[in-house]
Amino acid sequence: MGRPIEITRFDLSATELRELAARTRDGAVVRRLLAIALILEGHSREEAARLSGMDRQTLRDWVHCYNAVGVAGLSSRWGPGRPPALNETQMEELRSLVLDGPDPERNKVVRWRCVDLRAEIAARWSVTLTKGTIGKLLRQLHMTRLQPRPYHPKKDVAAQETFKKTSPAW
Repeated sequence: MGRPIEITRFDLSATELRELAARTRDGAVVRRLLAIALILEGHSREEAARLSGMDRQTLRDWVHCYNAVGVAGLSSRWGPGRPPALNETQMEELRSLVLDGPDPERNKVVRWRCVDLRAEIAARWSVTLTKGTIGKLLRQLHMTRLQPRPYHPKKDVAAQETFKKTSPAW
């Protein structure tokens, strides 16, 4: 077995690390702080790792981070995540597309559904998305999937009013 890694940073004592752990809200960081505190108190690396619920090698890696950066090195690091399916320009174009409504001649629909938007996005930008993702995109644009009932483009408002006036009241 190799030489145990030593803590070279003595900015904070074991007591101060425990106090910091009591104020920290991230559970993983608390475990790391307590493990470093155990090592500073003289516990072996293996015992400190066991008491903190981690592997000895994992504790060694966190000691390296603590020596290099300090307490900030013990925080969890998150990746940038998956890039968005549509860029900002495409999202703005999607917003105007939804607000303008479909062209009944070209799109063969009178109102947008998620399935129809999915096909339109695939045709315009070659991006394949699910219906659920379309709903999420609409929520990001502060829009809802619910739309008013469609109306026929050739409806006659005057004929409707005349019908309402001449039909018997129920």
